[in-house]
Amino acid sequence: MTPEETVDYNIKVAWHAISRMYNTQAAKHDITTSIGFVLLNIDQENGTPATKIAPLLGLETRSLTRILRSMEEKGLIYKQADTHDKRSVRIFLTEDGLRNKEISRQTVRHFNLKVREEIPQSELDVFFRVVSQITGMIEGKTMYDNFKLKPLRSPESSAA
Repeated sequence: MTPEETVDYNIKVAWHAISRMYNTQAAKHDITTSIGFVLLNIDQENGTPATKIAPLLGLETRSLTRILRSMEEKGLIYKQADTHDKRSVRIFLTEDGLRNKEISRQTVRHFNLKVREEIPQSELDVFFRVVSQITGMIEGKTMYDNFKLKPLRSPESSAA
């Protein structure tokens, strides 16, 4: 099987192209794709608990901490103790954060509208179904339940 024939390769190539495209747009506003996605997941009125953001984006807590620090330094967010749970911190958007959230929203919306102009809805429906099935298979954590590696050949035996 060539890389082009594998599901994971095609998903990775498509995501990298999308990510590069978004980063090109984000750089025009001195942010990154990651910052844009975090901005899109912060509630503009009530803020969002910091602990809820990483799972929404599929990020590790360490990565999110680094992104939030950068966002705070850029003046896009501020942190505030949760009024209901003093152990929790809520993330709120500043005026610059709100402006960049809107830029991110419009950028994502534009991409999706352009894709929908080019690809018929029936094909997108199949795409969404297939991606959902793949995600379900992976998240079901049963993908490798009966997987057994075939015996590996040692380097010495393949040289003969």
